[in-house]
Amino acid sequence: MNSLRNNIQHFQNRINELSVDISLRGAEILRKVSQSRTFKAIADQRGDVPGWVLVVLMTTGLVTAIWTIAAPRLTAILRNSLDSMNGIR
Repeated sequence: MNSLRNNIQHFQNRINELSVDISLRGAEILRKVSQSRTFKAIADQRGDVPGWVLVVLMTTGLVTAIWTIAAPRLTAILRNSLDSMNGIR
């Protein structure tokens, strides 16, 4: 029974050593990646905020226009399909 406890303790210690080793390797990889030219080039991109605002506003306008035109027909289609489902009962 004592040897079983020793084996378990040995495995627990080995697992702890391996997890520390994996953590250290991961930290080293992250450090190398964060110092790479590619990562720095990507991180420096701030984006085009006015462009994105314009895209969002235009999309909102298009959806609103299409919805205004199509709303009566979509409402009729939905109402008809719900009425036909009530008739199944």
